[in-house]
Amino acid sequence: MTISQTPKTSPHGRLSYMGLPDPFFAVVPNAQFPAPKLFVLNASLTETFSLSTDELSSAEGIALLSGAATLTKGPPIAMAYAGHQFGHYSRLLGDGRAMLIGEPLDRDGLRHDLHLKGSGLTPFSRGGDGKATLGSAVREYVMSEAMAALGVPTTRSLSIVETGEHIMRNGPAPGAVLARTARSHIRVGTFQFAAAMGDLDQLKALADFAIARLYPDLESEGAERYRSFLTEVAKSQASLIAQWMSLGFIHGVMNTDNASIAGETIDYGPCAFMDRFAFNKVFSSIDHQGRYAWNRQGEIGQWNMAQLAQAILPLLGDTEDAQVEAAQTCLSAYAATFHAAFETAMANKLGLSADHEALTDFISETFTALSEGGADFSRFFTALTRHVEGGPPSAIVSAFDTAEVARPWLETWTTLRQTDTARASDSGLMRKSNPVRIPRNHQVERALNDAESGNNEATINLITALQTPYEEDANFTAFEDAPDPSEIVSQTFCGT
Repeated sequence: MTISQTPKTSPHGRLSYMGLPDPFFAVVPNAQFPAPKLFVLNASLTETFSLSTDELSSAEGIALLSGAATLTKGPPIAMAYAGHQFGHYSRLLGDGRAMLIGEPLDRDGLRHDLHLKGSGLTPFSRGGDGKATLGSAVREYVMSEAMAALGVPTTRSLSIVETGEHIMRNGPAPGAVLARTARSHIRVGTFQFAAAMGDLDQLKALADFAIARLYPDLESEGAERYRSFLTEVAKSQASLIAQWMSLGFIHGVMNTDNASIAGETIDYGPCAFMDRFAFNKVFSSIDHQGRYAWNRQGEIGQWNMAQLAQAILPLLGDTEDAQVEAAQTCLSAYAATFHAAFETAMANKLGLSADHEALTDFISETFTALSEGGADFSRFFTALTRHVEGGPPSAIVSAFDTAEVARPWLETWTTLRQTDTARASDSGLMRKSNPVRIPRNHQVERALNDAESGNNEATINLITALQTPYEEDANFTAFEDAPDPSEIVSQTFCGT
């Protein structure tokens, strides 16, 4: 591999996942596909890692992005992890259709994983084919890059390579490999896997690696670093999920194997943004009980952190009482962080000060009004921002199905704004908190359907429109539209 790299990779250094003990990964063969072809390349992300877009677009680059080569001199690996899936524990899951092919540094000197999805069979494939459809790759590319533009911590998508073969799902579908980056792909489930081995040295090795890679300031704390680590992970998850919910985002599969220790959104399967608001909205076709509905994401995040605490309990103190006390303290930090982050996010969206005495009740009243009035979540907040900037209040009312619900809410909001002396006098925070464009489900479906028909134009147009989600742009007004009744997407699906 001669692709130029300003950052150097270190396959066996203390900040490399490949430096962990053998049980944490399995070496896998390089992928081989009949006719790999570049579908899309994220030029701005290549610049972050000082990689050459020309070389990545070449045959040699496509070999790397499809899994036929690695950034290191060694073979690719598949990561091992366990996890609770819809509350049911599996002792061994792992990368069933993915491989780690390098750990490049970004321009700030921070190490990231370069990870492929859809690259073929691994020891963790559990009877699957290890491959991905082009449609599922397009979904993750669009959603992850939209989330990054919205300012939400997330894995990033570097490229999609078509493999030149068709794979069977509900029928034959074109295959693809997605290349993505992350600060780390360690999950809560990785720690559950370590705990299940019953080897304290293995558990410590994983925790020390995660701290060194992601939370290096904690290394000086000695034995206390594990408590601080748990607290920091819990806070990062709480802040992340508060951001999701403030944007109307539903992850869909918040299993512990999809909860990133780095505090990033990971694994975009049956995820979606709400159009019409509903407290208990579910899109995932496999979430039959509504476990991961919009309004349950906060509590599920805390449940996931409890599983992390349980996994690393032996590191949290010398006695059982000390361990339990430490875990409870850390989980309390999750609850406090989530509450504060969500209320602050909603205050910014509503144009109110975060310490307004009526804020908590008014947030609840707002969600009730949106639900009862059949309001489109994003259109409502966009209209509210535009109204503060001089637009007509009629646009707010028109975001609801019923004006009888909208008008009383608008009167209350207007009164709160007038009496909120602590709020900012301009709409700056509202503009930065209320996107004009989100990846609407019907538009994402259109992009992936067109892609599977051999056309990437809809994908490129959608990605372009979503790169500046908070900016008004007359060229992208079509991407603001809520779906017509015939376009409504009621279910989304995993790519496996």
